[in-house]
Amino acid sequence: MPRILVTNDDGVHSEGIHALAAALRPLGDVIVVAPHIEASAIGHALTLRRPLRIEQLRDGVYEVDGTPTDCVNIGITKLYGGLPDLIVSGINKGYNLGDDVTYSGTVSGALEGALLGVPSIAVSQARSTGAYDFSHAAAAAAAIAARVLRDGLAPPTFLSLNVPSGKPKGFKLTVQAKRNHITIVDERCDPRGKNYYWIEEGENDWEPHDRSDFQAVRDGYVSVTPLQPDMTDYKALAALETLGLEETPCDSLA
Repeated sequence: MPRILVTNDDGVHSEGIHALAAALRPLGDVIVVAPHIEASAIGHALTLRRPLRIEQLRDGVYEVDGTPTDCVNIGITKLYGGLPDLIVSGINKGYNLGDDVTYSGTVSGALEGALLGVPSIAVSQARSTGAYDFSHAAAAAAAIAARVLRDGLAPPTFLSLNVPSGKPKGFKLTVQAKRNHITIVDERCDPRGKNYYWIEEGENDWEPHDRSDFQAVRDGYVSVTPLQPDMTDYKALAALETLGLEETPCDSLA
């Protein structure tokens, strides 16, 4: 029976992770290992400067006082004693589109799986002002997970799913959207007269692109974006090769 590790960045008590786990159970043996509190926008952080603890909350559900990346590593080494067949991270409350994947703890849970050689999927859905309905995102994740378990996923690729509000029209294979990223920092003053700051979310000024993840969810489809850990810019590498840097003595650069 396939072994499936489920994690997230919204925390072990988020409804999304348990909706996801329930949808995946018909496909294999599911274990949930998630942060004990919300760890959103923590990216691919790994805890190295303090000890970590894992606690079993109930059968098949564990919490770790760390990041999603910590959870994946502890789950694999201490609960499985080897690699699972699939890692699924989510369901995140809010999209992870475009370059937002670099901040996302949800996406980083799947990224860590890919780095370890495990087929992995990240699942995010549209933010809601009211109660969340995770049923459509869970069903979409289960459908993709079944395909990955059946057909595999060539390493180091992993998948990022973004699910729109309501019932999706279907799936779209997509690329990361691009936007004009503007940092917004709100300055405030505490009761003692000292300034403090809130980093706000960037502006959603997305560039038009027919095949982007943003366009897919805007049109009512589940976006399925293949990602990889390799951030090398191969086009730039080819251009830099023409500069003869590899033949340039280092002492001439002073």
